[in-house]
Amino acid sequence: MTALATPMAGSLIQSIDWQAVAPPLITAAVALGVLVAELFLPVRHKPLLGWISVAGLALALLSLVPLRSGTRATFCLGTATGATDGTACSYVADHFTLVLQLLVLAGALLAALLSIHTVKDNVLPPGEYWFLLLSSAAGAALLPASRDLATLVVALEVASLPAFALVGLRRDGMGGEAALKFFLSSVTATAVMLLGVSFVYAATGSLHLTRIAAALPHVQPQLKTLALVGAVLTLVGFAFKTAAVPFHFWVPDTYTGAPVAVAAYLSVVSKAAGLSGLALVAVVGFHPYGRTWGLALAVLAALTMTLGNAAALRQRSDAPHSAVRLLAWSSVAQAGYLLVPIAAAGYGSADARDPLGATVAYAMIYGVVNLGAFAVVALVSRRIDDYRGLFAARPAAAIAMAFFLLSLAGLPPGVIGLFGKVVVFRAAVDSGLGWLAVIMAVNVVVALYYYLTWTAKLFQPALSASATTLRIPVPLALCLGLAAATGVVLSLAPQLVLQITSGSLFG
Repeated sequence: MTALATPMAGSLIQSIDWQAVAPPLITAAVALGVLVAELFLPVRHKPLLGWISVAGLALALLSLVPLRSGTRATFCLGTATGATDGTACSYVADHFTLVLQLLVLAGALLAALLSIHTVKDNVLPPGEYWFLLLSSAAGAALLPASRDLATLVVALEVASLPAFALVGLRRDGMGGEAALKFFLSSVTATAVMLLGVSFVYAATGSLHLTRIAAALPHVQPQLKTLALVGAVLTLVGFAFKTAAVPFHFWVPDTYTGAPVAVAAYLSVVSKAAGLSGLALVAVVGFHPYGRTWGLALAVLAALTMTLGNAAALRQRSDAPHSAVRLLAWSSVAQAGYLLVPIAAAGYGSADARDPLGATVAYAMIYGVVNLGAFAVVALVSRRIDDYRGLFAARPAAAIAMAFFLLSLAGLPPGVIGLFGKVVVFRAAVDSGLGWLAVIMAVNVVVALYYYLTWTAKLFQPALSASATTLRIPVPLALCLGLAAATGVVLSLAPQLVLQITSGSLFG
């Protein structure tokens, strides 16, 4: 009789560190709970789904606290002796993971507060909306913890696929068109990325990032071209998710056609997920090719910030959706700044990953002020000209918007914005990318024009005296207050960001 038992069968079964996987798991569980609860709740109680979602995201954030003690890993490969190989794990909760999950879940929490007003104002289906938002947030929280290409691709698609539906939930032509453009371009990028992943696997024989990095220098000569092409195609897929030029074309139309809360979510949470995936693949998996992708990302960063600012300058303030489109192009330009430290990391040694801290720090700063700016847009108008005289009608909203815009520009009193740009600028200079630092400095000056033009409109006399002070909805006020308070605290004590992102982000 043939033995059916597998040698060391026990090594195929391993315990799961449930505490390590808690942040994305809680978010996903709340998503399913909200979807089921919507079936049984009467119509008058369905607004509670939004607050349940907010509470679920807050609980997911709290689950990060026990993970601060050290690196946790699970879903690891087994060794020949049946032990667990800690160097080849699919899920790792290290410093990098925790900081990015903090950014993603906090951003999703603010977007959820903003969404409570958006769902009611746009008459969106609550059960579907909250399920899709939480599902996307779960994928975005899983992505920075992923340490193999298969898990990275799955997490990226879990974050992206619900976002397509969120964009198209508005029952008008703009929402459907925006969702279609977003979907088609994203599917194309995913196909390119999967082709690259297959090439890398064929050349290295592994999907785990650490093993890929160890195998790339020893790839057989006839497979070196295959490995290099695979690395390029994989990075292209993640570059699309970050809205880097020339993979940015979906951004302005998608943001314009989507509900304001969804546009805010895409500009921060979706971008943070894409950046975390790009950083992991480039710095951990493809580090032997660091000089190659470092130069490529530096060029992409220069093109992205330049084209984003140039397009933002061309926006007419009297256009129907000028405020959203300007923030969309501003988001493209900010993506260029975020790419600078990742490019700088390509010029360091395998252990010199400090430049990534600058990307994470800037992403946290950008996320807070950008979500705050979108909150004001949800409150006031999608058109910039409608902000003329806002200070006379709504002083608190005008002051908050001025603070957010000045922070994005990097001007006082938005000290935190200036601090973020200095951190990124220093990362470029320290890595020998002086030419990129010069391009960044020029772009920062160019961006001052459209940020200050919008800020000036807030304090100009109103064109008519019909403006009145309206009551701000509670969830919108909470979102605006949390974003403004966080921005002010970080402006007074910017070292808090450095304390979060300091040290080695990996391990």
